[in-house]
Amino acid sequence: MKLFYALSFLTILHFSANAQDASTKKTEQIADFTLGLGSSQTTVAAGYVKNWNLGKKQRFYIGVGARLSGAFGKGKIFTSAPASFASNKANVDSVYGGNSSIFAMNAMINLGYHISPKLDLGFNIDVIGFSFGPNASRTFRTNGVETLTNTKPTGMNVLLVGNNDRGTLNSEFYLRYKVNNKIGLKLAYQHLFTELTTASKVQTLPAQNDRFRNITNLFSIGVAYHF
Repeated sequence: MKLFYALSFLTILHFSANAQDASTKKTEQIADFTLGLGSSQTTVAAGYVKNWNLGKKQRFYIGVGARLSGAFGKGKIFTSAPASFASNKANVDSVYGGNSSIFAMNAMINLGYHISPKLDLGFNIDVIGFSFGPNASRTFRTNGVETLTNTKPTGMNVLLVGNNDRGTLNSEFYLRYKVNNKIGLKLAYQHLFTELTTASKVQTLPAQNDRFRNITNLFSIGVAYHF
């Protein structure tokens, strides 16, 4: 993470000294496809965003769009999701075992800066949507005791900040290089929340709970198409 920020900062310094004016277009539409690789986790995402360029030189931009993400994990551990549980390790139980496939369709927001006509630095994050995927039998563990439980992806996704978030939400810090007027290449650092709901409230202390979350950070690459 620190390496990504450092590279981003150095890139800004390099281009800011002699950067040309950003595109004079007031809006832009972009579709992209992204592949992320992490520890026992692979993600794919397809997104669309419409950006509005802001400021006198139209260097800054803000946009809205939609993204379909697929998260494929192997042996991932999902821990108690509610904020009141996650903030205290003594209250955290876990669900684990097998492979997981979770798909999320979310609306997203996009913020960024045109460093030069060819290079963008930006951030995007899912805001609200829904998830789907196969049900699976997993192991629930509490205080050393294990039982089997059925799980499915949490249906509703809502960005509420930090551990208050619900469901499966994707976000990226990215650098995007415009190869030509239509095609761009993207390098990103991805922060991904995935969440499962158990068939019953298997966790009973300190309160009843049926939501369990995994958080994964990944490096990803992508290709973008500018309309």
